[in-house]
Amino acid sequence: MNKLRLFIVEDQALLLSALTTLLGQEPDFEIVGTAADGEQAKKALAGVSPHVVLTDIEMPIIDGITLTDHISTDHPDCKTIILTTFARTGYLQRVLKAGAAGYLLKDKNTEYLVDAIRRVAAGETVVAPELAVSHWVDQDPLTDREREILVQIESGATTAEISNTIHLSEGTVRNYLSEAISKLNAKNRVDAARIARKQGWL
Repeated sequence: MNKLRLFIVEDQALLLSALTTLLGQEPDFEIVGTAADGEQAKKALAGVSPHVVLTDIEMPIIDGITLTDHISTDHPDCKTIILTTFARTGYLQRVLKAGAAGYLLKDKNTEYLVDAIRRVAAGETVVAPELAVSHWVDQDPLTDREREILVQIESGATTAEISNTIHLSEGTVRNYLSEAISKLNAKNRVDAARIARKQGWL
């Protein structure tokens, strides 16, 4: 029997061990590798050629969204499933755009996860039911430039500093911030960054 080759990426060692043990017990699964972050995964993937990569989203060095984009580009025959605690429509939208075939929450039981992995391997897209509807309702209203500026606002950068970093005039930066604040119905630029982060849009 040809087994489904599975690679697991998770920065919490205990959970990584548990997932490896539980999924390795499935007769049609073969765990071909594990990694503690996206950078380790990128280095290892070329040598093991998995059918499915199961990955967390918030990890050090290289996160799950960036890893998903890498897999879609460099390993197009491999499917990616995000397994996370974060029920954020913004994250869902970003990983689907990056090419993920699944977005699952960690509070599900093993049977649900196993079934989802098999379905994704068969060509389906599987999304946690809690997010399936809201995905189409809570679309990210921000442009790439607005997101870029809000990330810098989070770090405490001033308008002048942002202007120098992204090579736009201070007036243009203020216009982008005004648009973002308006779109998010925020009180100010800091509140806009907070709302965007909470939604998973940053």
